[in-house]
Amino acid sequence: MPTPTNPIPPGPGQESVWDYPRPPRVEESSRHIQVLFNGVVIADSRQTKRVLETSHPPVYYMPPVDVQMSYLHPSPRRTYCEWKGSAQYFTVVVGDRQVANGAWCYPQPTAERFLGIANFIAVYPGLMDACYVDGEQVQAQPGDFYGGWITQNIVGPFKGGQGTWGW
Repeated sequence: MPTPTNPIPPGPGQESVWDYPRPPRVEESSRHIQVLFNGVVIADSRQTKRVLETSHPPVYYMPPVDVQMSYLHPSPRRTYCEWKGSAQYFTVVVGDRQVANGAWCYPQPTAERFLGIANFIAVYPGLMDACYVDGEQVQAQPGDFYGGWITQNIVGPFKGGQGTWGW
């Protein structure tokens, strides 16, 4: 995979997305993850899984037991990932606000390495009011396709912004 000309060297306690693998890796995480939408905590978990892929900030997948599933309504949208298979999307509805396709899951991952995220829920942090990792509000990965969570301990540059398609 091509890399940008100036990857940011990670400092102490930081990770570089350029050290993440391709194909992606799934790893357990006990970090405290919270998702807020329209003033409601719709997810709160300490038993998530992170998907790590070269040039992408981590995407956190939460077990359905830690997500207020009553706020997620199945959407007709489907996409296909060469590594994880077919994704199912959800419209997030809380009170008088909704965001189409704001969350997704992989009901039946195609590769064995991704079976651990089957039916776990991920959200686009840029479409939520706020997403937190251990109390730190995350920044959304640039672009409208990727769902990475950027914290102070993740360095890039990150795929998704203008001019990064060829990475």
